[in-house]
Amino acid sequence: MYILAIDQGTTGTTTILYNQKGQLVDKAYRPFTQIYPKPGWVEHDPMEIWQTVTESVAELTSRNKGKITAIGITNQRETTILWDSRTGKAVHNAIV
Repeated sequence: MYILAIDQGTTGTTTILYNQKGQLVDKAYRPFTQIYPKPGWVEHDPMEIWQTVTESVAELTSRNKGKITAIGITNQRETTILWDSRTGKAVHNAIV
């Protein structure tokens, strides 16, 4: 049995599996593209962020057989994404 931690950072996604004793079992990382529309501005593609999460989780679960009993998520709170409630799609890139 594992605890899965997802750390959504400024430049990529880190996923970590811990065992029941809180010991690190395995780790995966996926970077994502930094978009600079103007000097001093940074954006990210929301779908690329999601892709890095799903890929890194899939990598860990393919290498480590066992049940994930809990998931913790941490993220960069300064980044904002606006979603269309009807379509479920992002209206624009994530603004950092």
